[in-house]
Amino acid sequence: MLVVLGSANAGAQEWNEARTLTLVRLATERRAQQLADSGLVDYQAIAHGYVTFLAQLGEGFREPPKVVKADELALQVYWRTPNLSKQRIVGRRDTTLLPTDIQYHRDHLGIIQNNFPAIIRLGDGDEVQDVPHPLSPLGITEYDFALTDSLRITIPGRVIGVYEVKIRPRDDREPRVIGAIYLDRDNAQVVRMALSFTRAAFLDKQLEDLFVVLENGLVGTRFWLPRRQEIEIRRTATWLDYPARGIIRGRWEIGDYELNQGIPLATFAGSEIVNAPEAVRRMHTWPSANILDSLPPDIRSTTTAEEVRRVQAEVRALVREQALRRARGSVLAARGVSDFVRFNRVEGVAFGAGLSWQLGRGFGVSARARHGLADERTKTRFELTWQNAAGVEARAHYANSLTDAGDLAERSLLVNSLAAQETGSDYTDPYGLESIGGGGSLTFGSSRLSLDVARERHRAVNVNAQAASGTFEATIPAAPLALWRGALRLDRPTSLGRFGLEFRGNGELRVSAADGRALPVCAGPCTATTVTRGSFTLEVERPTRDMRFVSRTFGAAAVATGNLIAQELVFLGGPVSAPGYSYHSLVSDRAASQHIEWHIPVPFPAIAIGRFGKAPARAMLVPHGTLVWLHQPDIEVGILRSGGSVPSPDPLRPRETGLYPSIGTSMIVAFDLLRFDVSRGLRDGRWVFSLDLVRPFWSIM
Repeated sequence: MLVVLGSANAGAQEWNEARTLTLVRLATERRAQQLADSGLVDYQAIAHGYVTFLAQLGEGFREPPKVVKADELALQVYWRTPNLSKQRIVGRRDTTLLPTDIQYHRDHLGIIQNNFPAIIRLGDGDEVQDVPHPLSPLGITEYDFALTDSLRITIPGRVIGVYEVKIRPRDDREPRVIGAIYLDRDNAQVVRMALSFTRAAFLDKQLEDLFVVLENGLVGTRFWLPRRQEIEIRRTATWLDYPARGIIRGRWEIGDYELNQGIPLATFAGSEIVNAPEAVRRMHTWPSANILDSLPPDIRSTTTAEEVRRVQAEVRALVREQALRRARGSVLAARGVSDFVRFNRVEGVAFGAGLSWQLGRGFGVSARARHGLADERTKTRFELTWQNAAGVEARAHYANSLTDAGDLAERSLLVNSLAAQETGSDYTDPYGLESIGGGGSLTFGSSRLSLDVARERHRAVNVNAQAASGTFEATIPAAPLALWRGALRLDRPTSLGRFGLEFRGNGELRVSAADGRALPVCAGPCTATTVTRGSFTLEVERPTRDMRFVSRTFGAAAVATGNLIAQELVFLGGPVSAPGYSYHSLVSDRAASQHIEWHIPVPFPAIAIGRFGKAPARAMLVPHGTLVWLHQPDIEVGILRSGGSVPSPDPLRPRETGLYPSIGTSMIVAFDLLRFDVSRGLRDGRWVFSLDLVRPFWSIM
C-alpha cells in the first residue's frame, strides 16, 4: 500500500508551465519506449485479487455498503511485445451473502496491463470507451497538467522519490480522465496513477462514479510493471430516485514476475481473459479454508478504501462538480417501498409517489404525496435543497403529513403494513403535522451535523381503518397546538474504532416553544410551554471470527418550563427498544434502554433461490437481553393532550418508575435477511413473538 513518508511542496500550482510539460512529454516517451524496449520481450506473473459486489442502502447513503458477493481469483498473467496480453483464471471461489444474480464484465476479472493503451476502455467497452490516455501524443493536447508535489513513497524493498502531477481535461464536457500521476524523479517512469472520469466518458448511464488506482513496481533493473491495482464502480438507477446503490470493487496484487521466457505466440490467441479448465481451477490451493476469512480488512469493513477516497477528493478539487454529476431530469422518487403503498390504522390503504428534479449547480427539488383511503386525506411534502461537493447542504420545506411519536422504529414499514392489515397490529403512533421551515447540514469526516427550524401545527388523528381480524389500539392523544421547533442533530454512520469495534450513533437536541393561546383544548388554564428534549442512540458491534457481539444503547429525556406535551414524551416497548413488552407500553418523560446480543453461527439447511444464489448452510442463533429504566413524571405534572380531561387510568402514565428487564432468543436465516424473535418481559411483561427483516434493510422498506 502507498505510504507517504515525506512531502515537499513544489511551489504554487501552475497549469501547463514549461517544466511540467517537459516532464509529461518525457514520461510519455518513457512509456512508449518501454513498450518498444527490445530488452523486454515478454513476461509472466501471478495475480491474486478479490472482486466484491456491495449494496449501499438508505437515504443519503450515509451507512457503509454491505458485501453481497465476494469472489477470490488467482490469475496467470502473460505479456509479449508489442502489446499482447493474456490472463488465465486458474483459481476462483466465491460466496454469496445476499441474493444476487450479478454478472461481471470479463475485464473486471483481470488486471490492467501497461497502464492502459493510448485509448482507455473499461467494462469491455460498455462502461468507458475511447478516452485519451493523458500520457499519449493525443493526451498532451487534451489535458492540463500541474506539478504539485515532490514526494517520497515506499514500495516493497525500496523508497522512491516521485513527482505528483495533477491532470484535468481542457474540456470537461468531453470523455476524459481526471486525477493524478506519480512519476519517478530519476527517469520519469510511471509509478502510480489515480484516475476518475468525466460524466461524458460513461457509456453506461447508470454509472455514478468510477475510480482506478494503478501502482507499478520495478522488476529487474529497469522495467516498471503492474504491482497493485484497485477499481471501484458505483451504479444507481436512472429512472428511479431510490436509496439503493450497487458497488463493484476490485483489489489486485501482482508478483512472481519471470522475464523473457520465450512465451509462444499461440498463448495469446482468443480472448484476453479466459478460464482454465475446471479441473485446474479445482486444484488451486488457497491461503485459507474460507473466502470470508481471507478477505483483507479494508474489504470486510465495507468502507471505501483510503486510496479511492483520496482520488475522490482530488478529482472534485480539479474540475467543476457539473463535470462529475449525473445529469437527471425528473425521476420517480421514493425513500422506500412503503412510499408507494402502505397500510396503517389511520390511513388504511395509502398510495403514494414522489418526483425529484436536479436543477443544476447543486440545486434540487422534490415533491411527495400520499393519499389514505380510510382517512380520505392527502399528505404532501415539498423540499428545495442545495448541496456542494464538500457536503454542505441547505434546504427549505413545506409538509402536511403524518409523523410518528416514537424515537425508535420497532418494525419495518413493509411488515407493519402486513401485520396491521391482517391482525390489527400497528407499530406506529402517528399524529398530524403541518410544518414550514428550513435548515442546513455540514459533513465533517463521516459525521453529519444538521440544524433545522420550523413553524409547526400538531393535531391528533383517529383510527379510521379496519383490519381483517383483531382490533386496533387507540392513537396517542397528541396535543393540538402550534409551536416553533428547533432541532440540532448529529449522525455518525458506522466506523471502525479500536480493538475491532464498529460504532454508529446519533444524537438530537430539540426545543419546542408553544404559545398557550394556540391551544384549543387544555386540561387546565392554557399557558405557554417550552419543552426541551434530548435523545441519543449508540450501537457498538465487535466481530469475533464467525460470531458477533452487538450492543445498542438508547436514552431520551424531556423537560418543560410549563406542561409536558404528549407527543414529546419517550415511548418505548417493542422488539427493538423493549422486547417482551407491548408496543409503546413504556411511556415516560425520561427513559433509557440497554440491549445486548450475541450472534452465534449454527448449522442450518442451505436455501437455494435459483439464479440468485444459495444461502450459506448456517443460521445465526442470537440470545439477547434488555434492561429498560423508566422515570414516571409525578401525577401533579401536567401533560398537554387532546381530549380535555385526563382519563383514569392515564394511558400516558401506564407504568411506575423502575427497571424493566427482558430476555429472549432470535434466529436469523435466509442470507441473514429474516429474523425470528421470541422474548419475555420479566416485569409485567409477556411472551412476544415477531418476524421481520433484519434492521439494516428497514430503511428501504
